[in-house]
Amino acid sequence: MVQTASSPTAADEAQRRDQTWVYFNGRTCQYADAKVGLMTHGLHYGTGCFEGIRAYWNAEQEQMFVLLMAEHYDRMRQSAGVLRMSLDLSTKELCDITLDLIRKNGFRENIYIRPLLYKSSEIIGVRLHDLPDGFAIYMTPMADYVDTNGISCMVSSWRRIDDTMAPVRAKCTGVYINSALAKSEAVENGFDEAIMLSTDGHVCEGSAENLFIVRNDTVLTPPVTDNILEGITRRVVIRLVQEDLKLPVIERTIDKTELYIADEVFLCGTGAQLSPVVSIDHRTVGSGTPGPVSKALQDMYGTIVYGRDARSKEYVTPVY
Repeated sequence: MVQTASSPTAADEAQRRDQTWVYFNGRTCQYADAKVGLMTHGLHYGTGCFEGIRAYWNAEQEQMFVLLMAEHYDRMRQSAGVLRMSLDLSTKELCDITLDLIRKNGFRENIYIRPLLYKSSEIIGVRLHDLPDGFAIYMTPMADYVDTNGISCMVSSWRRIDDTMAPVRAKCTGVYINSALAKSEAVENGFDEAIMLSTDGHVCEGSAENLFIVRNDTVLTPPVTDNILEGITRRVVIRLVQEDLKLPVIERTIDKTELYIADEVFLCGTGAQLSPVVSIDHRTVGSGTPGPVSKALQDMYGTIVYGRDARSKEYVTPVY
């Protein structure tokens, strides 16, 4: 690839990242000055939890909108409790810190915000108790994480971890090795994304997204008792389907072959946003293009997150 005068080099991007302001263990500093040791417990044993929060830049309004910020921090507090961690800052304090960081960095583009809580001890030994916690918030520019114009999926040979093995309702850092294995398997086999089944063979979710199917004008999604992450974007989608599209939403166990005969399949999540699935295991889903329900939801979601909808104030927080 030829580097142009206007396109950033890897060194440019690294310098920008290093100069980004972050929150790190009670203080604001630049990314380059936020360091953890090689022996840090969370690095070795996956003893941490995190959130992913998106913020959208509306150039016409000269405004940045943070999506469902408080809801993400509330969920992080739940994850912390499961892992015997303490998030001492209130949700309001966390939101205020986040807004201050965005303003200090002066972002004028879509960004992804990553709060991270982790066991910070520099010791060898597997446990959760009697270990201090570290906490950080950083942010980085982010475009689409998953193609929103239609993706191909494979049903992964890796099963979604069961709640009796690790807490599926908590966004635990260590649990995401399960997702990483499935994602790499899919991509290296020529697909865009993986769909994971539960240990008993029922549909769970994508590698890092909740899943919906449309059959006969009914929208179906796996229940929270089928080892899925209780997605925040998932709740938004259910509300939009019911209130705006006037379609029924049924949360029930879904069989693998229902994916193949669905009229539509789509994935959703804060990072992924809303991504229609156009083929699964080399089988065409519906017409092979994003369906009417998926496209309608994408349009509604886009107007809300960019602050262009009357209801946006229910979902987003302006920054500037």
